[in-house]
Amino acid sequence: MKAERIKEAVLIIVSFVIGGALTFVVIGGDDLISNNATTSSGLTCSSANCTKVVVDESGISEAVSKVYDGVLMIRNYQNNEVAATGTGFVYKIEGDYAYVMTNQHVVEGANKITLITSNDEEIEGEVLGGDSYVDIAVIKIKKTDGLVALQLGNSENAKLGDLVFTVGSPLGYEYRGSVSTGHLAGKDRLVSVSTDGNTNSSDWVMKVLQTDAAINPGNSGGPLMNTNGEVIGVISMKLVQTEVEGMGFAIPIEYINSKIETLEKGESIEWPLLGVSMLNVNDAKNSFRYNFDIPNDLDYGVVVAGIESGSGAASSDLKEGDIITKLNGEKVQDSAYLRYELYKYSAGDTIEITYIRNGKEYATKVVLSSSKS
Repeated sequence: MKAERIKEAVLIIVSFVIGGALTFVVIGGDDLISNNATTSSGLTCSSANCTKVVVDESGISEAVSKVYDGVLMIRNYQNNEVAATGTGFVYKIEGDYAYVMTNQHVVEGANKITLITSNDEEIEGEVLGGDSYVDIAVIKIKKTDGLVALQLGNSENAKLGDLVFTVGSPLGYEYRGSVSTGHLAGKDRLVSVSTDGNTNSSDWVMKVLQTDAAINPGNSGGPLMNTNGEVIGVISMKLVQTEVEGMGFAIPIEYINSKIETLEKGESIEWPLLGVSMLNVNDAKNSFRYNFDIPNDLDYGVVVAGIESGSGAASSDLKEGDIITKLNGEKVQDSAYLRYELYKYSAGDTIEITYIRNGKEYATKVVLSSSKS
């Protein structure tokens, strides 16, 4: 009996020793010794001039402080009244001026644009250029004390699950400078959008980053950043449905970088022109206005409703009534997807169009011409 009690006591002591050792390993014995258990470096920098920050138990406050004075609220004035608000951020300071990036839909239709700094100073801005398909606009403002330029990073190096955050002005002036955090929830998402404000139809497809950070009206145009405060995307939209929560989207910064210099100069982006007017197959099938020959089992594609004289399409085998189903081998779901595939190319490029005529499939080459958006 006495031997059994001694055995139990030994087992208890051994259990405590093992448990203590495991606890030491789990929480990091080395960190306890060095007194650094609660701190870690931010993600690897993706730009040459990036300064790494520390992420600790208090969150990403150091990263927020680094960028906070470079994010501004934007007011869109129409007929001397505020018609819309959004967010923008300084991406470059040059001489006496700062250059601000935002969404085109934030400044659309404005007679006057003003920007409010983190110091609550309101500055009038000049829209240098913008494009609805990229959904980016550039605003020039007078440089003021305290403004900082944000560093542009690289979304291609970001990984699913990475911590991201944004600073913006959800719901307008009262909540300007709000910080929200989340994760990179998806990459290369294809989202159909309308570039003319028509919520009933889509005419463009955007390839975007997805995040579960809180995005609300007024956040549009704000930066989506990694934990080092580098901009990896520009907030553009969110899914607004009763059953959907936490699905916001940002335009990858790499795509914007390829267009920003043109907009900064006040020039229009040159998009390739196919030279056809289009009608979605499903719209044509469900309307009594049109009498195109569409196979009953075909539920995708674009009907050629007209051909522009002098265009590449006019010099090809395409005719009115043909149904475009592929562009360079990629399926064309509708007119929005056709533009998405088309705008990967440049004026002067030759593409192959697959189409259906009288129930049979054909292919033709088209040399793209140019169009200023």
